Amino acid sequence: QVRLVESGGGLVQAGASLRLSCAVSERTFTDYAMGWFRQAPGKEREFVAAISRSGGATYYEDSVKGRFTISRGNAKNTVYLQMNSLKPEDTAVYYCAAVSSWSTIVDMNTKNYYDYWGPGTQVTVSS
Repeated sequence: QVRLVESGGGLVQAGASLRLSCAVSERTFTDYAMGWFRQAPGKEREFVAAISRSGGATYYEDSVKGRFTISRGNAKNTVYLQMNSLKPEDTAVYYCAAVSSWSTIVDMNTKNYYDYWGPGTQVTVSS
Protein backbone atom coordinates (compact mmCIF):
# COMPACT_ATOMS: atom_id res chain seq x y z
CA GLN A 1 0.00 0.00 0.00
CA VAL A 2 1.39 3.39 -1.01
CA ARG A 3 0.83 6.13 1.56
CA LEU A 4 0.90 9.82 0.75
CA VAL A 5 0.93 12.67 3.26
CA GLU A 6 0.63 16.32 2.28
CA SER A 7 1.98 19.25 4.28
CA GLY A 8 2.66 22.96 3.92
CA GLY A 9 -0.85 24.34 3.72
CA GLY A 10 -1.97 27.38 5.66
CA LEU A 11 -3.64 30.78 5.69
CA VAL A 12 -2.00 33.48 3.58
CA GLN A 13 -2.91 36.78 1.98
CA ALA A 14 -3.45 37.25 -1.72
CA GLY A 15 -0.16 37.57 -3.57
CA ALA A 16 1.75 35.40 -1.13
CA SER A 17 3.48 32.09 -1.80
CA LEU A 18 3.24 28.62 -0.31
CA ARG A 19 5.11 25.41 -0.97
CA LEU A 20 3.22 22.17 -0.53
CA SER A 21 5.00 18.88 -0.01
CA CYS A 22 3.77 15.32 -0.41
CA ALA A 23 5.81 12.57 1.19
CA VAL A 24 5.38 9.12 -0.33
CA SER A 25 6.03 5.94 1.61
CA GLU A 26 6.87 3.79 -1.38
CA ARG A 27 10.56 2.94 -1.73
CA THR A 28 10.11 2.71 -5.51
CA PHE A 29 8.89 6.30 -5.67
CA THR A 30 10.17 6.67 -9.22
CA ASP A 31 7.67 4.03 -10.33
CA TYR A 32 4.90 6.59 -9.88
CA ALA A 33 3.80 9.65 -11.75
CA MET A 34 2.37 12.22 -9.37
CA GLY A 35 -0.44 14.73 -9.48
CA TRP A 36 -1.87 17.56 -7.43
CA PHE A 37 -5.61 18.20 -7.26
CA ARG A 38 -7.70 20.61 -5.23
CA GLN A 39 -11.26 20.77 -3.99
CA ALA A 40 -13.04 23.93 -2.91
CA PRO A 41 -16.20 23.78 -0.77
CA GLY A 42 -19.18 22.72 -2.82
CA LYS A 43 -17.10 22.00 -5.91
CA GLU A 44 -15.69 18.96 -7.65
CA ARG A 45 -12.10 17.93 -7.12
CA GLU A 46 -10.10 19.48 -9.94
CA PHE A 47 -6.72 18.91 -11.51
CA VAL A 48 -3.88 21.30 -10.74
CA ALA A 49 -0.63 19.77 -12.01
CA ALA A 50 1.11 16.48 -12.76
CA ILE A 51 4.69 15.31 -13.16
CA SER A 52 6.17 12.24 -14.80
CA ARG A 53 8.20 9.62 -13.00
CA SER A 54 11.53 11.15 -13.99
CA GLY A 55 10.31 14.71 -13.52
CA GLY A 56 11.04 15.49 -17.14
CA ALA A 57 7.46 16.17 -18.16
CA THR A 58 4.71 18.21 -16.53
CA TYR A 59 1.14 19.30 -17.11
CA TYR A 60 -0.71 22.25 -15.58
CA GLU A 61 -4.27 23.41 -15.37
CA ASP A 62 -4.62 26.66 -17.29
CA SER A 63 -5.48 28.88 -14.33
CA VAL A 64 -2.24 28.01 -12.50
CA LYS A 65 0.19 28.13 -15.41
CA GLY A 66 2.96 30.62 -14.70
CA ARG A 67 2.11 30.75 -10.98
CA PHE A 68 2.48 27.15 -9.78
CA THR A 69 5.40 24.77 -10.30
CA ILE A 70 5.34 21.04 -9.67
CA SER A 71 8.62 19.27 -8.98
CA ARG A 72 9.86 16.11 -7.34
CA GLY A 73 12.81 15.09 -5.24
CA ASN A 74 13.25 11.44 -6.04
CA ALA A 75 15.96 11.00 -3.44
CA LYS A 76 13.50 12.22 -0.78
CA ASN A 77 10.39 10.45 -2.09
CA THR A 78 8.66 13.82 -2.16
CA VAL A 79 6.68 15.82 -4.68
CA TYR A 80 6.29 19.58 -4.32
CA LEU A 81 3.90 22.26 -5.47
CA GLN A 82 5.34 25.77 -5.36
CA MET A 83 2.45 28.23 -5.44
CA ASN A 84 3.18 31.90 -6.14
CA SER A 85 0.92 34.91 -6.58
CA LEU A 86 -1.87 33.15 -4.74
CA LYS A 87 -5.43 34.31 -5.28
CA PRO A 88 -8.55 33.86 -3.15
CA GLU A 89 -9.89 31.47 -5.79
CA ASP A 90 -6.96 29.15 -5.04
CA THR A 91 -8.55 28.43 -1.65
CA ALA A 92 -9.16 24.68 -1.40
CA VAL A 93 -8.02 21.44 0.12
CA TYR A 94 -5.03 20.29 -1.91
CA TYR A 95 -4.45 16.57 -2.51
CA CYS A 96 -1.54 14.71 -3.99
CA ALA A 97 -2.06 11.49 -5.89
CA ALA A 98 0.05 8.73 -7.39
CA VAL A 99 -0.37 6.52 -10.45
CA SER A 100 1.95 3.92 -11.94
CA SER A 101 1.65 5.07 -15.57
CA TRP A 102 2.43 8.47 -17.04
CA SER A 103 -0.05 9.29 -19.77
CA THR A 104 -1.67 12.05 -21.80
CA ILE A 105 -3.08 15.11 -20.11
CA VAL A 106 -6.56 13.71 -20.71
CA ASP A 107 -5.70 10.87 -18.32
CA MET A 108 -3.46 12.79 -15.96
CA ASN A 109 -6.09 15.47 -15.28
CA THR A 110 -8.71 12.85 -14.42
CA LYS A 111 -8.99 12.03 -10.73
CA ASN A 112 -10.23 8.48 -11.40
CA TYR A 113 -6.98 7.71 -13.24
CA TYR A 114 -4.99 7.81 -10.00
CA ASP A 115 -4.47 4.87 -7.68
CA TYR A 116 -3.45 6.46 -4.37
CA TRP A 117 -4.37 9.66 -2.57
CA GLY A 118 -3.27 11.62 0.45
CA PRO A 119 -5.67 13.06 3.04
CA GLY A 120 -5.16 16.64 1.83
CA THR A 121 -3.92 19.94 3.24
CA GLN A 122 -5.96 23.14 3.52
CA VAL A 123 -4.87 26.27 1.68
CA THR A 124 -6.77 29.46 2.43
CA VAL A 125 -6.01 32.70 0.61
CA SER A 126 -7.57 35.86 2.03
CA SER A 127 -8.23 38.95 -0.06
